[in-house]
Amino acid sequence: MSPTDPAPPASSPLLQSEALGWLSIADLLGDHQGAPVALLGVPLGERSLTPGRCDLGPATLRGVLARLSTYDLETGLSLDDLRVHDAGDVTLKALSPAEAFEPVSQAVQALFPRDLVVMMGGNNAITRPGVHALAGEAGGLERVGLLTLDAHFDLRDLDAGLTNGNPVSALLEDGLPGRNISQIGLAPFANTRRAHERAMAAGIEVVSLGQCKAQGLAEVTARALARLSGHCDAIFVDFDIDVIDRAAFPSAPGARPGGVSADAFFEAARLIAAHPKVMAVDLTEFDASLEVGNLGALTLGRWFAEILAGYASRG
Repeated sequence: MSPTDPAPPASSPLLQSEALGWLSIADLLGDHQGAPVALLGVPLGERSLTPGRCDLGPATLRGVLARLSTYDLETGLSLDDLRVHDAGDVTLKALSPAEAFEPVSQAVQALFPRDLVVMMGGNNAITRPGVHALAGEAGGLERVGLLTLDAHFDLRDLDAGLTNGNPVSALLEDGLPGRNISQIGLAPFANTRRAHERAMAAGIEVVSLGQCKAQGLAEVTARALARLSGHCDAIFVDFDIDVIDRAAFPSAPGARPGGVSADAFFEAARLIAAHPKVMAVDLTEFDASLEVGNLGALTLGRWFAEILAGYASRG
């Protein structure tokens, strides 16, 4: 935390009494230019293979954060002293993924040098400009690792242009080495043989949903981070929310029954954010138009809290 971003004063009514409220994750956000963590909304919704309202993700996340406290009862961790610079949203209007590439990558790169930049999408097409922004900070795509928690490869063909279904294909074409990519949580009957063979031929690490369940998502995630950090200077992590079981997260168009549990997803998020080489993350494919009982919004909020908790545990 920057000395220019002090904690709330002890005289704050909120800190004197919790009768009508508590210190929440929302209270950590503000115009904190010196904060080590930044949040950027990236409301990209165009050219989603399943049309929806992924563009509402940033507003939904910010709107739910007041419902999450800064205290983790399980570990005794308090986030009271952490500050997060809220950089607002990138203005995208009706831009396609191709048109949004420059404004998104420039907005993300402008937030470095910081320890961690959190991108709230938006569809999965935001991952490519996010990786390029990190590459600009790290010194090139060959220095960046990409870890995806996703039910899908996102390796669709590029001949029909950029969509939320081909950011990994585009990154490979851009020059990101396949060995710099780990994809975990890939679901059965949600991908094609062609995409699987393309991933293997490129040297991408592929870990199926079944393997994640058998070995534990946290264990698989830890191994992927160790592998990538062995030869990459910085790591970008794409959290595609459709990796979660659709019964637990119906607000993701691509989610399928039998995905990972929300608990496993949260555990992996904290583990990832604790890694010192993880410098940028995104969360994608939340569709507010499919919301049921605020389940999706509260899952987003808990994910963000886990990201902050993981970061706060860095040595």
